[in-house]
Amino acid sequence: MANLSRRAFAGILPLGVVGGGLLPLLAPGDAVAAPVAGPVTPLAQIKIGRFTVTALTDGYADMPYTFFPGRSAAQVEQAAVAQKIARPSGVRFVFNQYLIEDGERRILIDTGPAGSIGKTGALPQALAALGVSPDQIDAIIVTHMHQDHMGGLIAGGQTVFPKAELYIDRRDVTHWTDPAKRSTAPDYLQTSFRMATDVVRLYPRLQATDGAREIARGISIVDLTGHTPGHIGVRIADAGQSLIMVSDTVFPVVHPAATDVTFLFEQDRAAAKAMRDRFFASAAAEGILIAATHMPFPGLGRIVSDRGELRWQVADWALQD
Repeated sequence: MANLSRRAFAGILPLGVVGGGLLPLLAPGDAVAAPVAGPVTPLAQIKIGRFTVTALTDGYADMPYTFFPGRSAAQVEQAAVAQKIARPSGVRFVFNQYLIEDGERRILIDTGPAGSIGKTGALPQALAALGVSPDQIDAIIVTHMHQDHMGGLIAGGQTVFPKAELYIDRRDVTHWTDPAKRSTAPDYLQTSFRMATDVVRLYPRLQATDGAREIARGISIVDLTGHTPGHIGVRIADAGQSLIMVSDTVFPVVHPAATDVTFLFEQDRAAAKAMRDRFFASAAAEGILIAATHMPFPGLGRIVSDRGELRWQVADWALQD
């Protein structure tokens, strides 16, 4: 089981993840830093064997209740009200990223929308709070080529992480750089197509991967195709402990209770439902620890079966002292 810090999560924020007056979240043994003027980005760390995994966030945006095909806007809002997280502007999506360190390499999972959506662009500040500069990132795994997962790669039209190898599933690279697909895509996907072209151009060390594979010892890609043609997850495992980062497999309010509820940005909704049917069932049976991009920070929890219904259970931060 992951070593989860009680102190690291004691101050978890109830609302926004970027704002004045918030305190950084510290792992055991960390010294309390001197006060920082202005907004402070929250951090949360867990141990998976030899790995330290730090949850970071680029910010948040509210998704209208109309963005969830499979349910009416009124039904989605009703579910949000029942969960006591309803907002007039919709369902709040946090944009979580995860930094993996083992003393030898630093691997970042996703880079956030970098200001292209909502109140975002805080990832550089989060990395700086750890004392990590962009040129110290050795590799980046992009779970799929939607703008909210790769925008931070090319913020300002530049190569933000100049020394990083990039891993993206080949099916997503092919899809999001296809001029024919771009020409028929709806307006809300055009930014993703444009960004994908820029990512391929600015990152010559990009490695297009094919399905499940090991990136480094204990870090492997999991095929979660459905949300996009090459949507992937990342499994981190060592010393009998494991965590799987599932990206956009799980959305707040609607999942995991109903796999037939999808999201506006999913082009193949049948494939997305099939992926969730498989994954939710196996995750509940295994009780695996999950990290999810859009669940409330730090996005860690489990899918559990409760009297025949699946629900999201926030991981118990008090498991370890």
